[in-house]
Amino acid sequence: MASMISLTPSNVQLGRSLIDQRYVGLRRSRAQKSVSTKLTTMRGQIMVIRASNENGASVQSQGLSLEECEAAAVAGNFPPPPPVYSPPVPEGTPVVKPLPLSRRPRRNRKSAALRAAFQETRLTPENLVLPLFIHEGEEDTPIGAMPGCYRLGWRHGLLDEVYKARDVGVKSFVLFPKIPDALKSPTGDEAFNDNGLVPRTIRLLKDKYADDIAIYTDVALDPYSSDGHDGIVREDGVIMNDETVHQLCKQAVSQARAGADVVSPSDMMDGRIGAIRAALDAEGFDNVSIMSYTAKYASAFYGPFREALDSNPRFGDKKTYQMNPANYREALIETEADEAEGADILLVKPAMPYLDVVRLLRDNSSLPIAAYQVSGEYSMIKAGGVLNMIDEEKVMMESLLCIRRAGADIILSYFARQAASVLCGMK
Repeated sequence: MASMISLTPSNVQLGRSLIDQRYVGLRRSRAQKSVSTKLTTMRGQIMVIRASNENGASVQSQGLSLEECEAAAVAGNFPPPPPVYSPPVPEGTPVVKPLPLSRRPRRNRKSAALRAAFQETRLTPENLVLPLFIHEGEEDTPIGAMPGCYRLGWRHGLLDEVYKARDVGVKSFVLFPKIPDALKSPTGDEAFNDNGLVPRTIRLLKDKYADDIAIYTDVALDPYSSDGHDGIVREDGVIMNDETVHQLCKQAVSQARAGADVVSPSDMMDGRIGAIRAALDAEGFDNVSIMSYTAKYASAFYGPFREALDSNPRFGDKKTYQMNPANYREALIETEADEAEGADILLVKPAMPYLDVVRLLRDNSSLPIAAYQVSGEYSMIKAGGVLNMIDEEKVMMESLLCIRRAGADIILSYFARQAASVLCGMK
């Protein structure tokens, strides 16, 4: 039973002595500041005394030095543990016996720190390639079907866009030219004009940024063809394969001569990778990479792109050379051929509707895999965001992450600069 002791000088001295014993390592001057001594209980002959300072605060709550804390721990005077917080549950929650689960995957998701630690797929600006539309004009022209995208003037708007993209970590760019109608022809000879729009642009970028950026090009005849097809069209409408490949080789060499780092045949002609590799090597461009459009499907998702380049086929469609969207195993045939012919990178186009094909190539090739998030994918996300049907930024980032998760090492995307800004914490 607790008993009270009067505060006589001898009792105060006794209290001070007990304080010194209980608070090992506590500065004496701090202990002696006490102006009141509260006796609480007495168990046997041991009195438990709590000292207070001038403000009435417990001495135990005062900050201690590292040495004082260590001395207290050595003496066995440990601070009390914090109380265990049990958050309330909704009224009516049943009381049940815990399920006998040896594995609970939610354990690794319970905090942001753990989720980040165990994240399997990461997206960085280095994974992104920004497609750029260029034209001969001085002004940048907006593309109606692709909000936020422009045909860039090759002298000014292009340099500004590249500068902004580099500022957020995007250093890879692929060029697509809008060619004046007067320069188009059935055989697409403008494609290998060394003073044409694309070679001039490559030289300008290399002069400005040297090797600080990687320049990809498009190798195909459709921007240069008066027929709007990727190859030379025979009078009966057949797209000629070998004759087209001959033109593509000259186009790739012209781009390499201007300074392109990676040439990218998107035409889907048979045998073009081997022929282009041989042509590049013969001209001394053995260090120029080839990114093959290995599995390019005859997709309805390309519509806005064709508006951007004004390159719709004059007649028919591209189904005799681009792949059937219903086919999966056929992509392996193209993969094996491109690898054997010397491709350095394999690309799947479109990306999101063909993630299974991205994974197929990833699992069957040791080469880097690229995926093209095409204009239709971009425009749908933009439209959904404008209509407040989706959160544009979150859907954009999720879509790119999913393409990476499927196995793509790099992603060609019109979102590249916007997504990189998000990754850098910018708006």
